[in-house]
Amino acid sequence: MIKAVVTDIEGTTSDIRFVHQVLFPYARERLSEFLRRREHEPEVAAALSELRHEIARPGATVADMIAELFSFMDEDRKSTALKMIQGMIWREGYLKGDFQGHLYPDVAPRLAEWRQQGISLYAYSSGSVEAQQLLFGYSESGDLRPLFNGYFDTRIGAKRQAASYRNIAARLQCPPKEILFLSDIIQELDAAREAGWRTCQLIRDPVKCPPLHPQATHFNQIDLQELAS
Repeated sequence: MIKAVVTDIEGTTSDIRFVHQVLFPYARERLSEFLRRREHEPEVAAALSELRHEIARPGATVADMIAELFSFMDEDRKSTALKMIQGMIWREGYLKGDFQGHLYPDVAPRLAEWRQQGISLYAYSSGSVEAQQLLFGYSESGDLRPLFNGYFDTRIGAKRQAASYRNIAARLQCPPKEILFLSDIIQELDAAREAGWRTCQLIRDPVKCPPLHPQATHFNQIDLQELAS
């Protein structure tokens, strides 16, 4: 029996183009001004401290770190500090109404249905927990945050490593075989399966993928009872 569903976001609940064509450019355009304006605020200062630790440069100036962050963005590096800062910039954008979080239309109704059935719902993304909460909180389908029991990001571990899924299962205090992971990325699903989880691959684009995991093209095709057997 599936008791918890953990879902990826990019390519699974949301079009990856929203992240790459809306969120990333929005943060990039505002990064320098944002850090210079708010570097002394505790939340921003904590992210900059994390960045200094990541790059092993305790004396790095704001200008140094801006350069590093642009480099990280060019490399698409999974930096915790970068994700924290991007999340703060996106928060301003969501609050101003500059954009709404994209969700595929099949996602919200299905999540609500599972929640009504007593299934616990979680998100696990390389984006920061705050970025996840903002996307679901200011989504095109309304505020979905009440549906979720929790969120995980790369601070729990990398998404392609089985240890990360073991860590999440321990946090949930749930047997791995009772947790279902939804993602579009085979390597993430492989890691979850290695940790003993149930898996389902979302195929959002009309491309052929090898059936290494159960597959669905939208959330309405996901049968929890079938996947638990």
